[in-house]
Amino acid sequence: MYKLIKQIIRFSVVGGLAFLIDYSLLYAFTEFLKIHYLISSIISFSVSVIFNYVLSVKWVFDVNKKQDIKEFIKFIIFSVIGLIINSILMYIQVDIMGIHYMIAKLFSTIIVMIYNFITRKIFIEGV
Repeated sequence: MYKLIKQIIRFSVVGGLAFLIDYSLLYAFTEFLKIHYLISSIISFSVSVIFNYVLSVKWVFDVNKKQDIKEFIKFIIFSVIGLIINSILMYIQVDIMGIHYMIAKLFSTIIVMIYNFITRKIFIEGV
């Protein structure tokens, strides 16, 4: 039980840092570079996922030191699914419900963060 709590805390720290990267880049790309919020969201999400993966493998989950191509492919597949979930949620909230994209990002991130933890725990760590 202690190991799981420690893992959840570490995952939350890594996730929090990844969120700051994602949220900051989303804002910068949309407001300063005038990129459409969905494109900005895809770019910022992708950068934060790479950061999240590297730290998750090194610090959060028990992963064999020798990463093979199969593990990396799993990561890519789950990340693409997370990106699709994020994009759909953003679109529904912003374009259909009229919620500001920065507020919509908060809700989308919570859902994708839960998805990420569960899929990484089950399929990457093998628990």
